[in-house]
Amino acid sequence: MEYYISTKIKISFEESMELVTEKLKEQGFGVLTEIDVKATMKKKLDVDFYNYKILGACNPPLAHKALLAEDKIGVLLPCNVIIQEKEKGMVEVSAVNPIASMQAVENPALSDIAGEVTSRLKKVIDSLK
Repeated sequence: MEYYISTKIKISFEESMELVTEKLKEQGFGVLTEIDVKATMKKKLDVDFYNYKILGACNPPLAHKALLAEDKIGVLLPCNVIIQEKEKGMVEVSAVNPIASMQAVENPALSDIAGEVTSRLKKVIDSLK
């Protein structure tokens, strides 16, 4: 089982950020954090890197259910979504596969929640194709 769900789209990096945020919202996710890997690599290492952002996405009702079922599940939250542009005009969007990441947690109560989150993130990725 892959640990991520992914697609590539022909769109500018800036447009992809807006589009992905909109599609996440349609599935009940908000973006809690945004990490600009390119800017961080330049600032901390003086290394030129391609456009790469990590979005920390959260669906509050599903996160709440998961936290009630397993109080340590916060180490796997929020759900990361990456947007990267290795070549101009071609953007890859990838999201964590919660079913794969939660397999290590031995709590059967999480499987339905992980399935729901995975289904919603898959809808986000599929809507970009």
